[in-house]
Amino acid sequence: MENVSSHKHFILDGFSELGALRPVLFIPFFIMFIVSLSANSLLLYVVISQRSLHSPMCILMAGMAFVDLSYPLFFVPNMLLSFLFGWRGISLTGCLVQMHFIHFIASFHSTFLVWMALDRYFAICTPLYYHELMALPKFLKFIIPFVVRNVLLVTLFVSLAGTLSFCAGNVMNHCFCEHMALVELACGSTAINNLVGLLTIFLNPVADFIFITASYVVIFSSVLKSGRSGVKALHTCITHIVVMIVSLTVALVALLSYRISNGLPAGVRVFCSIMYLLFPSCFNPIIYGIRTTEIRQHILKMLMCSRFVQIVPYS
Repeated sequence: MENVSSHKHFILDGFSELGALRPVLFIPFFIMFIVSLSANSLLLYVVISQRSLHSPMCILMAGMAFVDLSYPLFFVPNMLLSFLFGWRGISLTGCLVQMHFIHFIASFHSTFLVWMALDRYFAICTPLYYHELMALPKFLKFIIPFVVRNVLLVTLFVSLAGTLSFCAGNVMNHCFCEHMALVELACGSTAINNLVGLLTIFLNPVADFIFITASYVVIFSSVLKSGRSGVKALHTCITHIVVMIVSLTVALVALLSYRISNGLPAGVRVFCSIMYLLFPSCFNPIIYGIRTTEIRQHILKMLMCSRFVQIVPYS
């Protein structure tokens, strides 16, 4: 049997079909990156600096902002440099490290939505015990299992990808090291990789969204039975539901783009995969900042104070 060497270096060749127009992509993605960094940093700063915002819900929003701030940092700068200067190369080790960090941090997106749903459930359905249940020692029993799950699942499918031999080629039709884009380059059977990938999708985002949906069904039922007593708390639920619907829609489009890859241009699949990560990180802090009254008031107050300082001349 002929000995075929495995590639250890890859070319990230996403949007190559655009040719000379490829550098133009720097502009929209750079704008989205700046919006993501600015909006999430502002939300984090406001929640951390204002003691009145140190409620469990606001802390969870700040945690979501940290997630949305973090994972674009692991692929957007390299992608932008690739658009401008054509820097497309990455080693197998670098690819696996990037893949691990992107998928690990992104896995907490739906996890934070679960924790927020629990917060709303305790606030509306068990208001007398809310502060007791949301205290860190009690809430740890909801934190640790999800963290362990995310660590194990991401480590498993990234480790399995690292054991493959890549002799089918070294040109990856993507702008960052996405799991399926790398596995497609492997020679030999990738059935176990595909199975673990599907299992990860089911046990992480799908299971989380099922849990979240069930939680909000119980919450809405409780509010309808109690009349108007839970209407104020329900306002925050609407915000989370908007974020959940947007996240689920983008995730389904990205997933389906790979499942029907034969009927879609490669650039569309790459675009959907990038939007799956980048769009929520721009959208979430804006919707939380607009719809959460306490956060919105502090942001407006801070911006007004900053403007006042600029227009008042120094004495």
